[in-house]
Amino acid sequence: MLLAYTEEYLLSRKKYSLHKKNFQDILIRVMVNKMNTESETTVSVLYTIKNQYGSLSEKERLIADFIIEHKGATVDPSITELAAQIGISEATLVRFVKKLGYQGYQKFRIALARESAADNAHIFEIAVDGDEQEEDVIDRIFKHTIRALESSRKLLDKKAVIKAAELMTTARHLLLFGFGGSNVNARDAYHKLLRTGLACMYTDEFHMQLMLASQACAEDVALLFSHSGKNYDIVALAEELKTHKCPIVVITSYDNSPLAHCADILLTVSPVLNSVISESFSDSLAVGTLINVLYVEVMNRLKETGLQNLAKMRRAIAGRRI
Repeated sequence: MLLAYTEEYLLSRKKYSLHKKNFQDILIRVMVNKMNTESETTVSVLYTIKNQYGSLSEKERLIADFIIEHKGATVDPSITELAAQIGISEATLVRFVKKLGYQGYQKFRIALARESAADNAHIFEIAVDGDEQEEDVIDRIFKHTIRALESSRKLLDKKAVIKAAELMTTARHLLLFGFGGSNVNARDAYHKLLRTGLACMYTDEFHMQLMLASQACAEDVALLFSHSGKNYDIVALAEELKTHKCPIVVITSYDNSPLAHCADILLTVSPVLNSVISESFSDSLAVGTLINVLYVEVMNRLKETGLQNLAKMRRAIAGRRI
């Protein structure tokens, strides 16, 4: 297991007093060398911290802020050294890592070491030399994609998905919003759900989005996409929609984010971090699949009407093909 290899090098530091840079170099080499034979994937440590940030105490937030700002420098110190750097007790640090779901500081340190090594390895950007290495890259990315989707499937609230589909099916208008990378998701949802015959409304310009939100009502449904749930503009849209009592469906990776707290229905996907694909890439894969799920759920509820709407759209498009 990759975990065992990482732990071995962490423990060996005490015996051989490895220099910090040498330790990190060795750890990175272990990660890269073992990646082809072991496909261990874990939820990002930083994802876990950010997701639980709202429930942390004042001292626990000091720890969280330090780790987020100095992730690489957090791997090397012992529990005594790290507690002294942050200005908290060792007991507080132990309670913090256990609150995140780790059995103890050593397990937390191992997970953070693996994540830091993955960041430093830049696997996604390495040059490819020869067919064999190209095949390895393809294989790694496909395996990661499967694991990312499986993680989100386990996390997803199926009852919430069904409730969202029911609201969407009966809505007067379906409003779709997103910014940056999440705008790609909003546009994808618009493209697919428009085929069902639902009255979908979408724009990627913020002032136009605000105008749409200002005209919403309780008979409409808004679908908001945001990986972090902290984008100021998307939260502003949610607040505007709230003033008009428009039901809000939020799709995000962080269920404690400001946007998540605005949701009437919250659909959470889980990005999975490894050294192949970043957290945001993983999130996009999961959201795209969730959009497909919502599309099928809506079509199942529309029944013959949905099929007729889809057929009309296909005929219109087919008529423009050479």
